[in-house]
Amino acid sequence: MEIRASLVNCTKGEVKRLAVPRDLDARPWADLDFLGWQDPASPGRAYLIAEQGDRLVGVALRRATAHAGFVRRSMCSICLTTHTGDGVSLMTARRPGGSGDSVGAYICTDLACSLYLRGKKDAGPGGRMPESLTLEEKIGRTAVNVTEFLQKVTQ
Repeated sequence: MEIRASLVNCTKGEVKRLAVPRDLDARPWADLDFLGWQDPASPGRAYLIAEQGDRLVGVALRRATAHAGFVRRSMCSICLTTHTGDGVSLMTARRPGGSGDSVGAYICTDLACSLYLRGKKDAGPGGRMPESLTLEEKIGRTAVNVTEFLQKVTQ
């Protein structure tokens, strides 16, 4: 399966145990810039997979523990949507090769960046700041942000 083969920072055992989403056929693929999901068996684990050139590149992510009572707004570094509470989490990806280094970014906890960007999912009042960019320009910016994050992980 391409999803499992795309994960660059997982061991063979981790790839075998990976819980691939069962609803892949029901996903709104035309509105997705990348595939992202949380592991249902491990809420602190998530996955992000995107096309990079002519191949898929995926990374396993660890979500930092949320702080109780956190009400300040935080912004996703991928889609620039703001959320209150635990709507944005620090996600870290271990670099391949076993060096122990990792790369982190603040990302929408539910990894639904593409849907927030397109207005298909509501982030609540103030979640999307007014911008003069077209939707296509926002989508392009999001794609660049995903690519840059994946490049930082794989370098």
